[in-house]
Amino acid sequence: MLFTGGFVAVPVALAGRLVKQANRPRSLLYVPDIEPGLALKTLARFASRIAVTVEESRDYFRTHHDIVVTGYPTRPELQRLEPAQARQSFGLAAGLPTLLVLGGSKGARSINRAVLAALPELLDGVQVLHITGQLDWSEVQAARAKLSESASTELISRYQIYPYLHETMGAAFSAADLVVSRGGASTLGELPLFGLPAILVPYPHAWRYQQVNAQYLAGHGAAEIIQDADLPAELLPAVRRLLADKVRLDAMRASMRSMSRPQAGAEIANQVLSLAVATRDRP
Repeated sequence: MLFTGGFVAVPVALAGRLVKQANRPRSLLYVPDIEPGLALKTLARFASRIAVTVEESRDYFRTHHDIVVTGYPTRPELQRLEPAQARQSFGLAAGLPTLLVLGGSKGARSINRAVLAALPELLDGVQVLHITGQLDWSEVQAARAKLSESASTELISRYQIYPYLHETMGAAFSAADLVVSRGGASTLGELPLFGLPAILVPYPHAWRYQQVNAQYLAGHGAAEIIQDADLPAELLPAVRRLLADKVRLDAMRASMRSMSRPQAGAEIANQVLSLAVATRDRP
């Protein structure tokens, strides 16, 4: 059995424990975020083995004897492209610094609105690939249309918007010099995979998972953190400062890349298989 969290998994794990010892299935618990929530802590009591994204997560499971560090699994289709090729695929210029803004499939309203408020100044020397999410798509479309009434065609071409990307998400990561993003678990896998420096804005209304993830990346010199409430005042200065500092960006890029574990998905699969074989071969 493989568990990745959520309260719905707890009764399934409990049901597995009710099976007689000789036939009891073994289980792998995978912990995506650095700090586990209540459901994951509960599931850990029943897990045969725990897989964690980073070494630091071991501290939350000190009483468990079988823990492996696998990294965060990423989709195979997230292929790295040459930056110039990736930018061309989105109609972006090869020579301008590129900022990627994203907030997941639904989007991040505070990030979206902070970007819209800073647009005229932001596009002065920077091009933006903005993945808005579905909830704010119409608002961002309207803002871009309003901008086109007063801005030049060249300036408008620097602002490319999409509600969401699927197969071409790897190209978006490859095109960017810097990303503004939430601090969800996927940032622990996707950003290191592409060596992409980040400004992380942890979601403030869901315990502290994203804050801990962001602090981990920032602590390794790969990201900076802006709190959600500070975005209107701090976003534009932070973007300008980082994109103007090539030495700093290169150091962040190297730090982010050093945390990459591109084989994480295969490693988790191998752990599941090894537990299945151990269950089958049990005396």
